[in-house]
Amino acid sequence: MKKREREIRLILILLIIASAASSGCINDFEEESNYGITDIEISADSVKSSYVDLNLTSYIENRGADSKGNTTLLLKAFSQQTGLLELAQETKIDTIEKGTTKTVSQSVRLPKTGSYRLTFTLYEDRHRKADSRITISSLEDMPTDLQEAGVQIEGIDFMVKNVTDGRVVIENDIYLKNEGSKTTSDYRVLVKARETDARLLADKEWTSTSRIEPETTVIRTVSLTVPDNYNYVVEVSVWDGDVMVKTGEDYVQLDPEKVISKQETVQTRNIKTSDFVIEEVTEDEMPMEEEYPVEEPSPGFGSVMALFALLSALIIVRRGKHE
Repeated sequence: MKKREREIRLILILLIIASAASSGCINDFEEESNYGITDIEISADSVKSSYVDLNLTSYIENRGADSKGNTTLLLKAFSQQTGLLELAQETKIDTIEKGTTKTVSQSVRLPKTGSYRLTFTLYEDRHRKADSRITISSLEDMPTDLQEAGVQIEGIDFMVKNVTDGRVVIENDIYLKNEGSKTTSDYRVLVKARETDARLLADKEWTSTSRIEPETTVIRTVSLTVPDNYNYVVEVSVWDGDVMVKTGEDYVQLDPEKVISKQETVQTRNIKTSDFVIEEVTEDEMPMEEEYPVEEPSPGFGSVMALFALLSALIIVRRGKHE
């Protein structure tokens, strides 16, 4: 009987030890898994006409033991309209010490249309430890970064260079200023002449800005040939690759209208465009400075003076003889 009691006591002791050991393992596992994504910040690095570059910063808090160092954050972007996965990006994270918060930055590029659901999942040893999600929308309403190029269209001057058979050659001087803090890239520039009423394109030409130093203005000249006796809007657009970064326009009226009297009568005024042709003068055609001849003393004036002196001498001699 006593032997039986000793066996029962031994079994109970082993059960207690096993229970204590099991309890300790559970506590350690829960402590290691105590992560949380406490906050997510979103900012726009750049906004183009067709896409937007976003910077996403996640705040990960470790409320348990130090992480094992093989922790990753998986970001996924799903279209709200279609539900399709647009992109997935995984970022490795260094050790997160107990009681600390680590920030993780991720950069993504999304089409500038519709809205998106962003999910953030934290893994440790490929086991999910925490997750969070956020929705972004109305990306198409974000203004495009037109100022990032630094180039400003300050103005356009027009000159008529030639008129032949109803066709006018208009020279456009485009003033481009770099208002940025760095030297600009060599951007492409498209110049178009569009008839104001029918909106027909009369002519177009490409040029380039070249590199422009900060706080510097340059002039780029483009000639366009258009039909005479029409009014035009000259459109200038600056291109960075396939992205338009700046636009500007001005007007040329070859057939202007003028409002006269209080009855607001509209009268068309005909302009003789050839009167505005500006002829370029080369160095060979520049007028030479006039050479003025140096006046020499008149020989007649010297002879008269000599004769007058001779007569005066004779008069003095004759007076001396009479005395």
